[in-house]
Amino acid sequence: MTQHLPAVVVLLTVLLQFGTLWAAGHARGKYGIKAPAITGHEGFERALRVQMNTLESTVMFLPALWLAVQYGFPLWGGVAGLVWVFGRVLYAVSYLQDAARRGPGFMVSMAGWAATVVLGVTGLVRALLAG
Repeated sequence: MTQHLPAVVVLLTVLLQFGTLWAAGHARGKYGIKAPAITGHEGFERALRVQMNTLESTVMFLPALWLAVQYGFPLWGGVAGLVWVFGRVLYAVSYLQDAARRGPGFMVSMAGWAATVVLGVTGLVRALLAG
């Protein structure tokens, strides 16, 4: 199972991306925001920010996860990845309800991301020193 955990995390990340995409598209229809407009109703704007913020965070998260897994930490990288996914889901749900409540989810996801970075850097430095 350990070797498959990072793949499960990547799949969950893809599903998370789809979920935020769907939420933004649904909000666009619900509030009558015609493309290419990106403003017009607070509910739509929150959904769009959730989608964009999650996409931006994913761009930093996936390479960090890859480094952690590639350089010797598939289990702990996968666990940190699950923390990141959980944090991003909490972030998205909270932000969609009230933008002021997004902080805890953000902090949890950043803790997961930071853990993958630390693991990746540790593993890479160890590999470089080993020659």
